[in-house]
Amino acid sequence: MAHDGHDGHGEPDRHDEHAGHDEPEGHGGHNKHDKHGGRDTHEDHGGHDKHEGHSPGMFRDKFWLSLLLTVPVVFWSGHIQDLLGYRAPAFVGSEWIGPILATVVFLYGGLVFLEGARRELKARLPGMMTLISLAIAVAFIFSWVVQLGVLDAQPLWWELATLVTIMLLGHWIEMRSISQAQGALKELAKLLPDMATRVTDAGEESVPVSELRDGDVVLVRPGESVPADGLVRKGASTLDESMITGESRPVKKGEGDEVIAATINGQGALRVEVTGTGENTKLSGIMRLVADAQQSKSRAQHLADRAARMLTWVALAAGVVTFVVWQLLGAPIDFSIVRVVTVLVIACPHALGLAVPLVVAISTTLGARNGLLVRDRRGLEEARTLDTVIFDKTGTLTLGEFRVVETTVAGGSSEESALRVAASVESESEHPIARGILKTAEERGIDVPPVADFRSITGKGVAASVEGTDYHMGGPALLEAEDAEVSSVLQDAADRAAQRGQAAIYLLRGGRALAVFAVADGIREESREAINALHERGVQVAMLTGDAQAVADAVAEELGIDMVFAQVLPDEKASKVRELQAQGRKVAMVGDGVNDAPALATADVGIAIGAGTDVAVEAGDIVLVRSDPRDIPRIVTLSRATYRKMVQNLWWAAGYNILAIPLAAGVLAKWGILLTPAVGAVLMSASTVIVAVNAQLLKRTRL
Repeated sequence: MAHDGHDGHGEPDRHDEHAGHDEPEGHGGHNKHDKHGGRDTHEDHGGHDKHEGHSPGMFRDKFWLSLLLTVPVVFWSGHIQDLLGYRAPAFVGSEWIGPILATVVFLYGGLVFLEGARRELKARLPGMMTLISLAIAVAFIFSWVVQLGVLDAQPLWWELATLVTIMLLGHWIEMRSISQAQGALKELAKLLPDMATRVTDAGEESVPVSELRDGDVVLVRPGESVPADGLVRKGASTLDESMITGESRPVKKGEGDEVIAATINGQGALRVEVTGTGENTKLSGIMRLVADAQQSKSRAQHLADRAARMLTWVALAAGVVTFVVWQLLGAPIDFSIVRVVTVLVIACPHALGLAVPLVVAISTTLGARNGLLVRDRRGLEEARTLDTVIFDKTGTLTLGEFRVVETTVAGGSSEESALRVAASVESESEHPIARGILKTAEERGIDVPPVADFRSITGKGVAASVEGTDYHMGGPALLEAEDAEVSSVLQDAADRAAQRGQAAIYLLRGGRALAVFAVADGIREESREAINALHERGVQVAMLTGDAQAVADAVAEELGIDMVFAQVLPDEKASKVRELQAQGRKVAMVGDGVNDAPALATADVGIAIGAGTDVAVEAGDIVLVRSDPRDIPRIVTLSRATYRKMVQNLWWAAGYNILAIPLAAGVLAKWGILLTPAVGAVLMSASTVIVAVNAQLLKRTRL
C-alpha cells in the first residue's frame, strides 16, 4: 500500500540520517584511551595486583592459626607480665615459647608479605608489601640476635607475632571487602540453570545447558530461568530482567521477542530458539565488561598509586632518620629499632592502596546492576564534569517508529473512538505509518475491532468496513480523489502538522473528514524524565538529527531541549561535538554505538544506548543495557557519588599517614606517649577498615 501523504510531509526515511557511514579504521578501544590522554604504560606496569593469587579464605585461615599461636607468645612475654602485673607459669623450656611460636608465625603468616615484597622489588616498585616485610624482617632478625646473646636488649617476639597477626586480619578484611564488591555480579552466573528442556522432533529431553547449540529450541516453564539467549518462537509471558537490565517491572515477551539468559520466566510457558550460549550470552558479555572496567585505571587511581609509592619512600626515609636521631640522642638500640619498626608499620600505604580500588569495584558493580556498563573507568570519572549531553534523536529520544502524536476530531466524536476506527482500518496494511497508528491504539489499551473488505487505493490510501460502516484513510491525495469535506478545525490541525514536518492522515466516512491524525516518529515516554533530570543536575541538552529543521524543532519544543542541530549528515556529527567542545564545554554523546561511532569517540564521554553487549560497545565509554534515556542522568549521579567517595578516602588515608608517622617516630616521647609496633599495626588496620566501610556506603546511592 502507498498512502499519498504518508511520506510527503518532510519526514525523511528513518535510515537516511545514518546512511553511508563507514566506521573509521582502527576505531575501538584504543581511541577511547587516546581521547582521555593515553595510557601510561609505566603506570599500568606498576598496577600489578599486590594480592595476585590470594583469597579472603587464605588470609582468614592464616589469621586464625597465627592468632592461636600469638596468644601464648603474648601471655609468656616478660614485658606484658610486668605491664599487667602477673606471672606466667614457668617450666623447663618456657623461655623458648616466645622465640619458637613467634618464628612459626613469622614463617607461616608473614610469608605472604615477604612474597609480595619480592614481587614489588622485582618490578622496582616498592610499596605496601615491602614496608610490611621490612618491618617484620627487622623485628625477626633483631629478636634472634638478642635471643642468641649477641646484643644486650629486649627481643620483640610478642610485637612480631601480634604485628603479623594484625596485618593478616587487615588484609583479610580488605580482600573480603573487594571480593564482596566484585562477587556481587558474579552471583548472576548462579542464576543460569544447570539443565534445560530441549524440544526436538522426538519430543522433550532434559540436557545440560552446556550442550545447547544455536538453533536449538528450549521450553522455559513458568518460574524457570532462561538457559540461553534466544528468540521466542511460541508462547507469551513476562520475564524478570532486573538482574540484567535493572528494570524492576516484569517485561512482556511474545513471539519474535528477544530473551536473555538467566532472566526468570513468569506465568506463561515459552518456546525459545537459542541464539547465544556460554561465553556468547549477554550475561557473560556484561561480566567481561565489568571485569575489564574494574581493572582499568582512572586518573584518581593513578594519583593514589603515585601517592602510595611516594609514601613508601617517605616511610623508608623516616625509618632511617628515626633510627639515627634516637641513636644520637643516646637511646638504647632496642628502643631505636622498635621506633623504626613502628614507623614502617604505621606508614604502610594500606588504606591509600585500598581507597580507590574498592570504590572502583563497588561503583562498577553498582552501575552494572542498574544497567550501566562501564567500559572505561576514565569515562565514568569524566561524567561528573559534564555540562552538555548530546542525544541522537532517532531511536534514542524517539522510538524510531511512527506514532500518532496528535489527534483532532470534528463533530461529536471522541479522540479514542476515532483512533479505534482508524487503527481497525489500517490493521491489515504493512505501511510504516499504518503500523504506527495501530501500535498507538494498542499502547493506549484501545480494543481494535476486526476489519472487513479491506482494500488499498493505489497512491492515495486504504478503505475498509468496520462494524458495518465504510471508512477511508489517507493523506491530501485521498481528500482530492474523494472530494471530501474538511472542517476548518481539521484543516488547521493538518496545517500545524505540516509545519512541524509531521504527516497528516485523515479518517473519512461518506465523503466527510471525521478526524485528522498527526503522525511522526514517536517520542519515548522516558525522554521527558531524562531531560528534566539532566536539567536538575545542571546539564544542558542538545539534539543531533538528520531530519528537517521543522521536525527537529517540534521534538525539541515538546521535550524542552536546549540546542538543536538538524539536517546533520552522519560524517558531520563528530564536528558538532568538537564545536561544543571548542566553547569549553564538557560533552557527552549518546547514540546507537554503531552509526554514531565517530561522535561517540570524539566526545569527552561516549554513551552507547541500547547496544547491550554487541560489537557496538567499542564506540562507547559506557554502554546502556536498556534503550532508556533516563539512564543518562543516572550515570552523572553515579560518577559524582563515586568521585566523592574517592576523594574522601584519599584524604583520610593520606591525612592519617601525615599525622601517624611523627607519632610513631616518638615525637611525643618526652610526654610519655610511645606507640608499640602492635599498636601501630592496630591503628593502620583501623584506618584500612574506615576506608573500606566508607567505600561500602557507596552502595546506598540511589541512581
